[in-house]
Amino acid sequence: MNPLKCAFVVTAGKFFGFIVRYRGIEIDPSMIKAIVNLKPLKSLTQLRSFQGKLVFLRRFISNLAGRCHPFAALAKKDARFHWDKSCQEAFESIKHYLMSPPVLATPILGRPLILYTTALDESLGAFLAQENEEGKENVLYYLSRRLIPAELKYPAMEKQCLALIFAVQKLRHYMLSQKISLISRVNPLQYLMTRPTLSGRLARWSMILLQFDITFVPQWAVKG
Repeated sequence: MNPLKCAFVVTAGKFFGFIVRYRGIEIDPSMIKAIVNLKPLKSLTQLRSFQGKLVFLRRFISNLAGRCHPFAALAKKDARFHWDKSCQEAFESIKHYLMSPPVLATPILGRPLILYTTALDESLGAFLAQENEEGKENVLYYLSRRLIPAELKYPAMEKQCLALIFAVQKLRHYMLSQKISLISRVNPLQYLMTRPTLSGRLARWSMILLQFDITFVPQWAVKG
């Protein structure tokens, strides 16, 4: 043990770019300042550096994949780097979001979890939450990713199923042995579990979900 790297009887500490407090995990303000002070990007190298910073903070950023969608064309092979209005608006939107970043709560063992999922035309999104002692929902983790070309062809309902599978696989260590309420516009569990026959990816997805104790709650039934 290195005494210089240890801290005892403290209420907060900085670890790997994050501030850990009793109320949860926050982004180190110096990291936020470095992003907020960035000027419009002028090259693919600068864009990749910017995206690398966002990937490091992805658990804090709602719908990161959707927010970064305007940058996708710039990263294509042999594409000319043209920083247009949509890129600048996305850039400013991300910086504005990070000026008031969320505090991610630490999970309370044994208390049910709440999983929100959504599937858009070109991306998937989810976030995991949990009610605190006052009954207020606290976010634990944000997730998102772009759909690959093959997934873009999936029917809308299968994209919703994929959003759920993406979330449970990424958050497996949070969700095993926990009761989970799934909140979504549609019910992917019913779609998978009530079909007379399953094959291919639907069968694989169904087997993955058998590991978890998930109950669907319609989005319209959620207060607030």
